[in-house]
Order: sequence, then structure tokens, then C-alpha cells
Amino acid sequence: MAYTNSKLVNYTRISPNRSVNRNHKIDTISIHCVVGQCSVETLGSIFASTSKEASSSYGIGYDGQIGMYVEEKDRSWCTSSASNDNRAITIEVASDTYHPYRVNDAAYKSLIKLLVDICKRNNIKELKWKADKSLIGQVDKQNMTVHRWFANKSCPGDYLYNLHGQIAKEVNAQLSSGTTSTANKTLYRVRKTWNDAQSQKGAFYDLSNAKKCADKNKDYSVFDESGKAVYTSKATNSTSPFKVQISISDLNIRKGPGTNYAATGKFTGKGVFTIVETKQGTGSVKGWGKLKSGAGWIALDYATRI
Repeated sequence: MAYTNSKLVNYTRISPNRSVNRNHKIDTISIHCVVGQCSVETLGSIFASTSKEASSSYGIGYDGQIGMYVEEKDRSWCTSSASNDNRAITIEVASDTYHPYRVNDAAYKSLIKLLVDICKRNNIKELKWKADKSLIGQVDKQNMTVHRWFANKSCPGDYLYNLHGQIAKEVNAQLSSGTTSTANKTLYRVRKTWNDAQSQKGAFYDLSNAKKCADKNKDYSVFDESGKAVYTSKATNSTSPFKVQISISDLNIRKGPGTNYAATGKFTGKGVFTIVETKQGTGSVKGWGKLKSGAGWIALDYATRI
């Protein structure tokens, strides 16, 4: 069959690490994390080295630029599985170098656009994700695969892995509506805290829908693309006092509910403390608690409620 390449590509550097002419039609998508906030040019240089014995069909830089390293007619060397790579378009996405390997919003938006384009050109009617390794190759049930299923790796990182369902949902919405324009829209995410990507309930271009989602989930907020909380669930903040046990001696006390607030220079020490108010904020998965003493706020990740 005749294969085409994406016209969304900003940079091309064909890798020598590839197998000419794939032996299976394209019916699968495999998303990877780079483990580095790199550019498409840097990624191209990495894949240009024959010693790496690795490549991907496309790559997305930290700035949202899209690179092509293996044409779609050929098989990339990406998922440690020749069978998967022969049927998949593989995409490396710039990410943080630490868990959960977060990708920024510019890269995420480009990923969605590229996936819509790939699906349209290869007659993939919709993306299907069940998070089920046993469904590899059963594209009528699941046509998204991940590297960790084929090798002892964490790729694509928990951030992207946990977003696969949402990615499929966004791509399918555009495939069904026939639109691909999200370039000037803000993507709002509903989470407990900005850093807790695993808690995400959804991502919405419509702020009102994001607020509705947050209101249905206690202790959730709506965050814009910079990580700023723009709306907090009406059921989020607690003002009922409760006691916690602190078992570490150096728990920072801060002036507000988040690591974006300055530390007071004091620590709680070990013991039992009373919390009079809780709020969500950056730097804590479980949220922040205000000490009854008035000394400030502590991260509840290091406290046990008693």
C-alpha cells in the first residue's frame, strides 16, 4: 500500500536505525517519553547514531515542534518488539527526566494534533485503550501499545501512561467532529494538585466543563497550562479540626498551602498536632494542613491522621 508522511513535520532527519518497508499495515500507535526536555534536533542527533540502535517514526520537542526520523513506510526501532514496530507509528515526546516524566502542554497539544493526522491518513477510525497487555495485536479492542509491555522499562512514564485514556478521548472527539484546531485554546486539567498527574479526572478545553468535573470530585481543582489553580471544587477545603501524627523531625512549616509559599524557617518536630484547615496546593499530593498554633502550613503527605 502507499504510505504518506505527516505534513505537520517541522524538522526531518532520517535515522539509519530502521528497517526499510514495514511488513504490516499501520493500525497501532505507540507513545514514548524521551526522558529529557529536548528539541527535535537533539532527538534527531540521538537517532543518527548507529550505536544507539534506536529510532522512532516521529518525535515532539519541548516546544511542540514535530520531527520525523523514520518515514511511515518503514519500521522504526522503538518498542523492543519488531512485531509491534512493524504495525505501529511510534512517537517520542519530550518529557521531564524524573517520575512521573511529565510532558509540557506545548508537546501535549502537538501530540494530539499529530495523532489525529496519523489516524486520518491511515484510516484508523478511533483510538482504543484498555490498559491491557493481553490485548496486544487485537486492534479491534485496543490499538495503543506502550514500551513497558515489551521490555523492562517505565516508558512512557506514568504521566503519559495514565493519560492514554484521555488522549484517546481527545483524538476521537476530533476524528468524529472533523476538526483539528486546538492551537489557540487553553487545556484545563482537573486534578487534586498540579503535580499529582495520576489523580487527573479529565482535561477540557471548555472551562465550564472542567469546573463541573471538579465539583463532582471532592478536593479537586482546575489548573491551566501553567499549573495555576483557576478554580477549586466547592467541596475542597475542610475547616473541621483533626489531629495528625508527625514521625519526622524536619517537616517544613510554610507561610501558605504550597511549596510556592516561603518556608518559615521552623519545623514541626515529631509529635501530635491539630490541623484546623486543609487546602490543596503545589508540592503535596494529600494537600496542606494549617496548624492550630498559627505557625503555618504543613504538607499532609508526611502526617498520619489519628
